[in-house]
Amino acid sequence: MARESLASKRERAQAIEERMFDHYGPGQASLDYGTPFELTVAVVLSAQCTDAAVNKVTPRLFAAFPTPAAMAAASPDEVAEIIHSLGFFRSKAKNLVALAQMVTADFGGEVPADVDLLQKLPGVGRKTANCVMCEAFKDPQGIAVDTHVFRIAHRLKLAGPSADTPQKVEDILLKVYPREQWLFINHQWVHFGREFCRARSPRCADCIVGDLCPTRGQWG
Repeated sequence: MARESLASKRERAQAIEERMFDHYGPGQASLDYGTPFELTVAVVLSAQCTDAAVNKVTPRLFAAFPTPAAMAAASPDEVAEIIHSLGFFRSKAKNLVALAQMVTADFGGEVPADVDLLQKLPGVGRKTANCVMCEAFKDPQGIAVDTHVFRIAHRLKLAGPSADTPQKVEDILLKVYPREQWLFINHQWVHFGREFCRARSPRCADCIVGDLCPTRGQWG
């Protein structure tokens, strides 16, 4: 099979995005939050956990510690007691307290609206930073590559075998999709990954982008 040109890949990606937008609209965050700080906390908690599980603990967490200053004054044990049902809760509690302390001390109590500054916060990697930039600030500076986006990018062959890390997949997607669409990709693909392009038993037969997928039918 001939290697697909970048121009052809962009054309196919645009057709995929049109289908995604028709089906999901701009997409919607699965995590419940009220402020950029709450979203940052929720995304940190979501690592290796389901969003539904995170949403069960955050109401109590945010009621107990409604601001960065309040969480900064907490002990990791206090936070851990609330989030103990989540995986890696002790390390996450430690990171959240340290994160809140940095937000309070270094950023005037406001989560920074910059993808590089966000990554200075304990527990915040590029995926989390991209999620916060897109969802809380509506200022996409990248595309958050989680397990859904990583899997779908390869199945759609927008990313090739050499794109074996989230950063490499993101680099490719940023070349394929125009900046104004970066805002939607993660939300739409997470929903798409749960509904159609599942890790196991994907629904290839009735997939909304099946005719645009070079690997259709290879995963069922």
